[in-house]
Amino acid sequence: MRLDAGPDPAPDFGLTRDEFDAHLSATSAAPLAVAYSGGGDSLALLLAARAWAQARGRRLIVLHVDHGLQAPSGGWAVHCQGIAQDLGLAFQRLSWTGPKPATGLPAAARAARHRLLAEAARTLGAAVVLMGHTADDVLEAQQMRLEGATTPDPRLWAPSPVWPEGRGVFIFRPLLFSRRSELRAALARQGLAWIEDPANGDSAYARARARAALGANAPPPPPQPLAALDHGLTGLAQQARHGPCGSIRWRQEELGDAPAQALVQVLSIACLCAAGGGRPPRRASVERLAREVMAGRPFTATLAGARLVSGAGEVVVLREAGEAARGGLAETPLSPGERQVWDGRFEIETHAPGMRVAPLAGRMGQLDLVERQNLAALSPAARKALPVLVSADGQVTLTSPGVFVRSLVQGRFEAATGQISREPEAQTGTPPGSVAGLDQSLGHHQVAL
Repeated sequence: MRLDAGPDPAPDFGLTRDEFDAHLSATSAAPLAVAYSGGGDSLALLLAARAWAQARGRRLIVLHVDHGLQAPSGGWAVHCQGIAQDLGLAFQRLSWTGPKPATGLPAAARAARHRLLAEAARTLGAAVVLMGHTADDVLEAQQMRLEGATTPDPRLWAPSPVWPEGRGVFIFRPLLFSRRSELRAALARQGLAWIEDPANGDSAYARARARAALGANAPPPPPQPLAALDHGLTGLAQQARHGPCGSIRWRQEELGDAPAQALVQVLSIACLCAAGGGRPPRRASVERLAREVMAGRPFTATLAGARLVSGAGEVVVLREAGEAARGGLAETPLSPGERQVWDGRFEIETHAPGMRVAPLAGRMGQLDLVERQNLAALSPAARKALPVLVSADGQVTLTSPGVFVRSLVQGRFEAATGQISREPEAQTGTPPGSVAGLDQSLGHHQVAL
């Protein structure tokens, strides 16, 4: 199958430009990334996205992930590249290399796919990756959960699920409320063909079994798109106050009367973001702490690398400086000219050789007097997990000329709680030498825990 590069070689599959406009910028100079496997769903997505992008003057880049799990996968990649070229679109092949797990292969492949897509998008300057999930994927996920799987529903708009590779990258699924059969019928009417992955019919995989169980009797999709996240969660998250050390705080009365489900969700996300981890805490543990918060009882608890403190009319979530199981708080050398993520919470870049980043714990006395005075506004629990910069000659400082340090906690929290529902505009970074505004904020004693 070949496609010419003329306008709209296929229909828009029932999508309107307004649906794209609701989440994507019509004026951004950044490219948009489209995940294209060569299957029918992703082909429909690619053609619909191309029609919208042409009308808005946006640039598309086609990303194809070659998992290397099927003998013909190399040929599929060549096919996808040819389709992209026919459409006049840039193409990039991403390969999942290295050993593959003997168990849990679908989950590992899904994580690898998201990681490769997010890394490529960030390198290309794209903040959004379009993916071709349909209403059938939602129904199949529900069926899989009935059989004991933990597969979540794909969301219309969501942050990339991998961290820290997915920082600043969002996933948009404009076909999520279209049926797979209808998309493929529209493609067939145009004389277009697509790749059929034999794994889709292999009963060894839970998704294939779910697809077979649903068969032609699959229920219709919901009449209205599901909300990206629960509105109660988003409203509760918007009341949070963020400290430069990555703390997330609420007044006790803001949480005491919150809906229980929303409170559990927001505390779980806050712990994940404040700790910089990639795996949320166990739900049962969060539910127990949420009951304590709602009861207004004072307590201090550690959870998934985070410290949760309830008392004095306030609930605070911050990094637990004593948690070293993940190794994130380790002293780390910085490679000049390379942006690195430290402890999952701070993005750092330096052009000076020999620089290292380390936790403040045990180094307070090595700071100069002014920096120690600035930190006096923070409790020891909050400041111990802050990053300090260690120069080649061993000097320890909070800030250093020519070093870019940016906290990732607030942005991640806002994205995960549904506060960002559109493609973000390009952001200007924190000025070099500033630890995400830490020096200015603490200098004016604006932070207290």
